[in-house]
Amino acid sequence: MFTRSFLYDAIIYLYALSLLFYFSDVARANRSAKRMGTGLLSFVWVLQTAYLGYNLYEHLGRWVFSMFETLFLFSWVLVTVSLIMSRFFRIELVVFFVNLFGLAVLALNFFSDSNVSPMIDSWNVNDELLFIHVSLAVGSYAAYTISAIFSGMYLFLHRKLKQKSWTNTMKRLPSLEKIERYTYVSVVIGTPLLMLALALGVVWVLIEKNVNVLFDSKVINSLLVLCAYGFYLFQHHSLSMSGPKLAKWNLAAFGIVLLNFILSNVFSGFHNWQQTGVGG
Repeated sequence: MFTRSFLYDAIIYLYALSLLFYFSDVARANRSAKRMGTGLLSFVWVLQTAYLGYNLYEHLGRWVFSMFETLFLFSWVLVTVSLIMSRFFRIELVVFFVNLFGLAVLALNFFSDSNVSPMIDSWNVNDELLFIHVSLAVGSYAAYTISAIFSGMYLFLHRKLKQKSWTNTMKRLPSLEKIERYTYVSVVIGTPLLMLALALGVVWVLIEKNVNVLFDSKVINSLLVLCAYGFYLFQHHSLSMSGPKLAKWNLAAFGIVLLNFILSNVFSGFHNWQQTGVGG
């Protein structure tokens, strides 16, 4: 049981990590990130194949798979297809979303099977699925906070340069180009983390069969956060928005993040930290 649980955890974490590298390549063509993402995804495929091979050996003479094994096989097919697409076609964005869906299916499969992990009885921070969800969400908010600091720094330096007002403080700041790049990298890190956190949140909702949770104010606002930063990334790539405007938009997006935190403590029905001691 311990070995199987360890294998499942390894598949989930490696799968999620590969998606982070793939998103980095999607956001800005990065061959090193793509190689890392493909390497990790290939290792996930190896682990899944080993598990399927063992299961096929166990099922010799009985050609009936359980729902768990069927969904696991479905996830394996998605990984296989995405690896083929990544190898022979330049459609990284499709590969990313295929695997984001595949990870959600795999997580739903693992955490809803009583033989793999305990079923969730409540929204409890000790639950492994919730721990991963919260960790990813906190990581994304930390990245967004750093990006907002850089944006504020960008606007300060840009205004000083425009006024031709040199100070000792300005000498200690990076160039506008570097600040803009650091801001972008922070958003690139935060956005896939939030996407993974939301995907696992949906998994929890499906396990609990509590669809009403999807209409919670915190969930809706989290989607707004994702859209706001997605728009930032789109504008950054299209170059249709100037640096100062991009910085202002990033600060506005961070304002939605702050609103999200407020909602979790005031209006959210299940993300209230003061009542439950957790948030995501």
